[in-house]
Amino acid sequence: MYQDAPVWFVTGCSTGFGRELGKLLLSQGFRVVVTARAMTRLDDVVKGHEENALVIPLDVTDKRAVHAAVDAAHAHFGQIDVLVNNAGYGYLAAIEEGEDEPVRRMFETNVFGLIEVTKAVLPGMRARRHGCIVNLSSIGGLVSFAATGYYHATKFAVEGLSGSLAIELAPLGIKVLVVEPGPFRTDFAGRSIVASKIEIPDYAETAGARRQQTYARDGKQQGDPARAAQAIINAVASPNMPFHLVLGAPALDLARRDLDAKQREFDAWQEVTLDVDYPESPASRF
Repeated sequence: MYQDAPVWFVTGCSTGFGRELGKLLLSQGFRVVVTARAMTRLDDVVKGHEENALVIPLDVTDKRAVHAAVDAAHAHFGQIDVLVNNAGYGYLAAIEEGEDEPVRRMFETNVFGLIEVTKAVLPGMRARRHGCIVNLSSIGGLVSFAATGYYHATKFAVEGLSGSLAIELAPLGIKVLVVEPGPFRTDFAGRSIVASKIEIPDYAETAGARRQQTYARDGKQQGDPARAAQAIINAVASPNMPFHLVLGAPALDLARRDLDAKQREFDAWQEVTLDVDYPESPASRF
């Protein structure tokens, strides 16, 4: 075991970014807490690096399991240096087609599970005045499309949460990185995605069309998950780590177009925007 290597705690390692990240970290000598609900998919992730790995079954929606996993990580490695909140999945539905129970389950994983793991890890990081929280968001945390409104809601929540977290933790020596991937060849658009059983004909040209586009794109996406995992490792190691890490050319193009559109709209409505304040009120900050 590399006693001085940083310890990474990664959720959702059975597929996608978490899987590739776990494999790369172990191959590069890091100590890694590899977690997932599906333990049978983790054998090849840690193969050949068992001494540096701690494999723990974890459903991030189970509060007791979350705290038990973090306690086990501290008992085994003595610390957690980097937390990667990767566990999550998508849901396809027009807003009106959304089913309460599946939507709530997704929020439990994508938002509340992320919060619970973060809260469990932070006391140790605060005690050492050192650490990094990596939250996997999405380009869908910055821009919206038809059929993925509920998923966007979870990722916009992750974005807002991460921004506040970064401000609160900066004086304590703890950094925050929010990752916004575009389309990658993971299981996100395949077996990992959930779709509403309700399909309303009036949404066929919007949400319905995007459902079909999402399925058709599976396995053909431009992004390489292994390269994305390495980019995350490199960003965490950088002395100038960003807060936002957009991954992939499609995501960068979408993010830039969204910024430009917002700027044009803000400028066009500037007079109305400024006309609502009391005339004597000085500019203020929230």
